[in-house]
Amino acid sequence: MLRSGTAIGLSGAFAGCLTGDGGGGGSSGGDTGNGDTDGEGNGDTDSSDEDTSSGGGTTNIAIVSSSAGFGDRAFNDLALEGLQNAAEEYDINLQQVEETNQSNYGTVQSRLAESQNPDYDLIVLVGYQHTQALETNATEYSDQNWMLINDHVDQPNVGGYVWANHEMSFQAGVLAGTMTTRELEHEGNSLNPDNPVVGFVGGVDGALINAFEQAYIAGVEWVNEDIEVRSGYIGNYTDTQTAANIAASQYDDGADIVYQAAAAAGQGVFQAAQEANRFAIGVDADQSVTLPDYADVIMGSAVKYINEGTYLVAEGVVQDNWEDVNGRNVLGLDQDAVAVVLGDAIGSSLPDVVTQNLEESKQAIVDGDITVPCTAAGCQN
Repeated sequence: MLRSGTAIGLSGAFAGCLTGDGGGGGSSGGDTGNGDTDGEGNGDTDSSDEDTSSGGGTTNIAIVSSSAGFGDRAFNDLALEGLQNAAEEYDINLQQVEETNQSNYGTVQSRLAESQNPDYDLIVLVGYQHTQALETNATEYSDQNWMLINDHVDQPNVGGYVWANHEMSFQAGVLAGTMTTRELEHEGNSLNPDNPVVGFVGGVDGALINAFEQAYIAGVEWVNEDIEVRSGYIGNYTDTQTAANIAASQYDDGADIVYQAAAAAGQGVFQAAQEANRFAIGVDADQSVTLPDYADVIMGSAVKYINEGTYLVAEGVVQDNWEDVNGRNVLGLDQDAVAVVLGDAIGSSLPDVVTQNLEESKQAIVDGDITVPCTAAGCQN
């Protein structure tokens, strides 16, 4: 069935609202964001403030990366940005710990929890790969407050925050499904409306990224069930060359738009799009802005306002309102916490039917008229 209707890529502020709705600890990444991945890390530590002592009203916060690391222009950087914004407003000493080796997470967590100089008021953990270690450490260090992004541990000293990856991915599918049957020329890149095919490239083939894929396919089919969707997985979130190879194969097989859910590795999809003179959809952040070298091919991005979540938790700790920000929190379209934003360079060239379909599908999801496959926690087979 063909759909057109009414919608938009929301790029505005996160409309707040923490929902402790018991909807299940999510995972993402990255992460994406998804940026929660395999990789080898060195546990490098950087401080953004020369004064690392506690006292004097200073709130000490540490953030530990996912295995994609900082500088991913997506999941990790958004989490860090929210804390940096909080530090501009409040007296916060912020410590960055980049650790890309998941086997080290237990040690890194315990080392930070045991630190006395500074004594951390909050430790932020980016990504579900931290969950297993935190299940032990949250109990072991019961006086330590933790924020876990994209999963939850059922302890009173943990604030678990999950963004509705499946909802934003459904909308990414709506964008791809709407455009693959239409003509578009931009900076030498084009669509082939006579052969409606789109693609998906994921990081790790597991419950988390399966939710991105299945929701994306459902969004495509909501627009037009006859559109073909090709899918492939990299096996991690860091290998840009494999991502480029998978995307190139999909473009060769007729895909003219590919959605990537692969954190830092997703840049390879954009490289392949440029070489094929086709288009792609980014993830986590507005990647047409964070990766301007690829703005000519990024039709839109499925974004989650992780920066607003980390800001809110940091603010809650500063204001001694932990009870207001801990627990399990699931944030989605209903809270304007996820969205599809149109590409900075391409968005103005897209037809009105794109925003119409995005608005219609968003409202239908919020109202319960569309059931999106999977959950914020992923696809459980």
